[in-house]
Amino acid sequence: MTAPTPRRALLTAALAAAAVATVPGGKAAAAARPGRDADTGTGAGAAYPTIDNRFWYSYAHWQAGTHHGTKAVAGTCPGLEIGTPAGRTEYTDPHTGKKTAWEYAGWTSPVHRSAVPATEAIASWNARTPAGTWIQTELRCTYDDGTTTPWYVMGRWASGEGDIRRTSVDGQTDGRTTVWTDTLAVDTPAKAAGTRLRDWQLRLTLHRKPGATGGPTVWLAGAMASGVPDRFTVPPSKPSGTAHELKVPRYSQEIHIGRYPEYDNGGEAWCSPTSSQMIIEFWGRKPTARDLAWVNPSYSDPQVCHAARSTYDAAYKGCGNWPFNAAYAATYRDMAAVITRLASLTDLETLIRAGIPVITSQSFLPEELTGAGYGTSGHLMTVIGFTGAGDVIANDPNSPNDAAVRRVYRRTEWENIWLRTRRHNAAGKEVQATGGVCYLYVPARPGVAQLAALRSVGVI
Repeated sequence: MTAPTPRRALLTAALAAAAVATVPGGKAAAAARPGRDADTGTGAGAAYPTIDNRFWYSYAHWQAGTHHGTKAVAGTCPGLEIGTPAGRTEYTDPHTGKKTAWEYAGWTSPVHRSAVPATEAIASWNARTPAGTWIQTELRCTYDDGTTTPWYVMGRWASGEGDIRRTSVDGQTDGRTTVWTDTLAVDTPAKAAGTRLRDWQLRLTLHRKPGATGGPTVWLAGAMASGVPDRFTVPPSKPSGTAHELKVPRYSQEIHIGRYPEYDNGGEAWCSPTSSQMIIEFWGRKPTARDLAWVNPSYSDPQVCHAARSTYDAAYKGCGNWPFNAAYAATYRDMAAVITRLASLTDLETLIRAGIPVITSQSFLPEELTGAGYGTSGHLMTVIGFTGAGDVIANDPNSPNDAAVRRVYRRTEWENIWLRTRRHNAAGKEVQATGGVCYLYVPARPGVAQLAALRSVGVI
């Protein structure tokens, strides 16, 4: 379970191998189902799309943006790197007080016109940051009246801790939109008045120590914009009628209670990295012995401790920053990872049948999810399958031990707690819910069936 800080979002998969499968310019499709026109909402079963994904990941994508000292690099995994630095800057780490000089170079994406009149946007990035390097990701949006937001920092990120503390940035607002940890959101009063985000740009700034050669490499970056309507309940979807279950490793967050207070103390705070580690290992990747050398040798499942350390957000003071989890997953060999939303449980079944497990975010009272035995203001679990009746099979890390992690939850209950955007908490107060947020981690070169599934649900 995550800490109760306001926030929302998560993931999508876009990869260099899929570049030819996207529409011209690499624009990922909006989440409109067959028979619906993504631009007008007209046609059979007409409904406006609510989710729009756009990621840059091919050589042509990186060439298309505006470079300020960066260069596009070709190869089997095209990326963005520092060419000739644009200048030098000093950064004082707010969490350590350490002031350091850096060379930097930047890249600004083309303007992306969203297929969705959006109320939220969440950035994702996949990057390599060797020692002595880090990156900053920013978003700037245009409102529907033509005015723009400031450039909002969506993350200052490095895979390690030796140079900067990985961090989101608090206190960013212009009175109409606010950044809540990892989510840029239209403020509630403005949202009620109909303010929407029409388009957006992404800006990446790559840093390295002065005089160094090389530097960080970014091979995927972009965002998911969404305009999911406010709702306390969602219409039930029809199950496929076919049972399917993936063999995903099972890890409990609860066996880590009290471990590493500097990384939020294990237990319920570690649902996100625990879920991330399950899927990373499902795809055959895992940390090395060197990666785990710092972990107390008496601790079981040390890889979960490593995942917590590698996703910890020093401003959020927890491991539940969604893009930080995706960025961590993408540090493993030939992996791609993004945050997005899905439109229905049918979409989730499509991914499972293609062999793609999905991490989902939900919040609920104990009585709203039969068999859970707990309530939560925010929790991540890994969906690994469906029963023949359509019920959800999940690896729920909020379990007493690894063996107890596999659970079966009732379909209609689970669908509602995941897809709704509003709910009532234990005090009866109306609060936000996550609206279908999920993490998608896939191989950088997925199989044909996996590509088809990702395309079908609007991810690429």
